Amino acid sequence: MSTPETSTLTPGTHEPPTLKRRLFVGMQHVLPQHLLTSIVHAATRSRSPRIKNALIGSFMRGFRPEMSDAVEPDPFAYPTFNDFFTRPLRPETRPIARDAGTLVSPVDGTVSQLGRIEGTQLFQAKGRHYTLDALLADEKEWSARFKGGAFATLYLAPYNYHRIHMPLAGTLKAAWYVPGKLFSVNATTAAAVDNLFARNERVVCIFEHGSLQFAMILVGALFVGSMSTVWHGDITPRRPRTPCSLPVTGLRAPAHLQAGEEMGRFNMGSTVILLLPPGTTQWRADLRSGTVIRMGQPLARLSE
Repeated sequence: MSTPETSTLTPGTHEPPTLKRRLFVGMQHVLPQHLLTSIVHAATRSRSPRIKNALIGSFMRGFRPEMSDAVEPDPFAYPTFNDFFTRPLRPETRPIARDAGTLVSPVDGTVSQLGRIEGTQLFQAKGRHYTLDALLADEKEWSARFKGGAFATLYLAPYNYHRIHMPLAGTLKAAWYVPGKLFSVNATTAAAVDNLFARNERVVCIFEHGSLQFAMILVGALFVGSMSTVWHGDITPRRPRTPCSLPVTGLRAPAHLQAGEEMGRFNMGSTVILLLPPGTTQWRADLRSGTVIRMGQPLARLSE
């Protein structure tokens, strides 16, 4: 199993910060992050053809997302920018690895970091760590269960598919919302902002897979207008922004989902963090920081 310290950094994070990078990170500290994100949230849901087509056209020119996998490949056919951004894919384009004991990628994206949790410390980027307690908002019972376990941080770029799926069959056992900042979560910011993933707004979901318990943390970011799950609908934006438990009964969808079933969405790009208990996870040997992954591809073998 690779440890976080032996992972190769995402391209660019090992380089000395340039003036442009320093300005990019510094600007985020002074921007009204939540106000700007609220404006983006409203704009991306506009049904005005002029507004939504302008947004989609600009996005297509800037990011060139792959549309051939989508159920509807015409980007301008979607009623809002957010519908375009969270577009469904044809099922055959993301086959799910069905081997018993296989943990699959819950998203299309890039491996930011993965490896072993050193005690309670998770590796963020060169020279930077954060703790399970901080990430899980001092839910110490759960921190104790994942201490010394395994983690994977998966980054979704704007051009990626933005629905989030189950990495294993599992039953939702606990969930909570943690308010926070909305820093960008790209490699430049991860290399420069302490405790980034434990500072940003996030949604924590805990699942049970037989005797195995695992966590998925959805981390918000600048311009991520909303995070949602199939059980709770839109969780953010939220007023008031105070910590709260989310229900695990009386849900909009079954509490138990199979591997590959949709469990949530990022309405704009962000990061998913997987946590697993000690002694259960052997990451694929070829995975490194910077490896591009697709939803449904194997990430690890499990020994429950």
